Amino acid sequence: MREEWVKKREGDKVRTQMYYAKQGIITEEMEYVAKKENIDAEFLRSEIARGRCIIPANINHKQLEPMAIGMAVSCKINANIGSSALASDVSGEIEKVDVCLKYGADTIMDLSTGGDLDKIREAVIGHSTVPIGTVPMYQILHDINDKIEDLSIDMMLQTLEKQAQQGVSYFTIHAGFLLRFMPHVAKRKMGIVSRGGSLMAAWMMHHHKENPFYDAYDAILDICRKYDVALSLGDSLRPGCLADASDEAQLSELKVLGELTLKAWEKDVQVMIEGPGHVPLNQIERNMKLEREYCHEAPFYILGPLVTDIAAGYDHISSAIGAAVGGWHGASMLCYVTPKEHLGLPNSADVREGIIAYKIAAHSADIARGRPNARDVDDLMSDARYNFDWNKQFELALDPDRAKEYHDETLPQDVFKEAEFCSMCGPKFCSYKITQNIMDTHGEDMANEELMNS
Repeated sequence: MREEWVKKREGDKVRTQMYYAKQGIITEEMEYVAKKENIDAEFLRSEIARGRCIIPANINHKQLEPMAIGMAVSCKINANIGSSALASDVSGEIEKVDVCLKYGADTIMDLSTGGDLDKIREAVIGHSTVPIGTVPMYQILHDINDKIEDLSIDMMLQTLEKQAQQGVSYFTIHAGFLLRFMPHVAKRKMGIVSRGGSLMAAWMMHHHKENPFYDAYDAILDICRKYDVALSLGDSLRPGCLADASDEAQLSELKVLGELTLKAWEKDVQVMIEGPGHVPLNQIERNMKLEREYCHEAPFYILGPLVTDIAAGYDHISSAIGAAVGGWHGASMLCYVTPKEHLGLPNSADVREGIIAYKIAAHSADIARGRPNARDVDDLMSDARYNFDWNKQFELALDPDRAKEYHDETLPQDVFKEAEFCSMCGPKFCSYKITQNIMDTHGEDMANEELMNS
């Protein structure tokens, strides 16, 4: 789709969506997103120019279907996939991409840490029509044989450039975790739970130097500016348990991320901010407000947050609860959690469960925020249920396959697709049918106001 769009801009000195937006130019990507979101293209351009909305769209990801992340558009979800040192298979990752696309992930992060990382990433990008994000630190560590002390800024920048050339549309960069925050970490129950953050801590403590991503931030911005790679400024010090939520470590880093946001905008680089992992329900709204205050209303991309620490095996549920509340109070994208969170590497079935849980959370947030037409599909579903239109119900469901599967477990024959009951209540105890019979018989009486007031 984007082949011609990108080609005609080849002579431009800067080719980021934010650059064009600041110049008053509505790109084809902006036009596409505006139609998809049913909003005014000029309004979307102004939001991108201001930094409140981003379109992650690397110039080298030509088959990408543009999408936007920000408070002005619908709440999005990201799905994480990736190999590990214990399980690495290109075909397995492609299968996960297919599941992500089928069930509606808006972006995908390839978090592979094992196997041929370049080959996996190339295959994932080539197979995906949604933006692909990465955490470049994982490849850096892989390439230096897991010896974090050997990390150099030159190697770091080479890795970023290579991934940008491949078509990665956003990088998670842990640049806001500074050496002076280490005493805050020491006070925590669970220390650092971010993989990228823990690696940065190990490097800083070994060399007794500042975070190299922070020191090389200007050079990182130059790479992002060249390929239009958005930055997802990572929260190295996100809380990994309720006890550490909203503490000094988390909020100190968040303030630095706000400073880094302004620097990125100066170079026309798009930015979103990553948010907390484990937060009690009553603290979520405050976290959303603090991000807007500290980070100048840049889009907030939150992991969960998980609202309890004891839901092992069901963390896609505990986190979707927090994600819905976070989306309601302003988060722009929700990073899904699968049932395997804290337990193991997700497979394609786990990916499906995580995506659906988060599609529910994002849609619920859109309804709560009163987004135009967000509830239309819910009203159509209500009509289909009341009219016993089973096939329409399957079609409207977030997971049509699962809806049909559960219905057909007990009433699989086609004749029951026309039945005015399901196996829950049977033909005699269906409240819809009873109500319809009452309406047919006593409809006029029920509408009579005198009857209501008698």
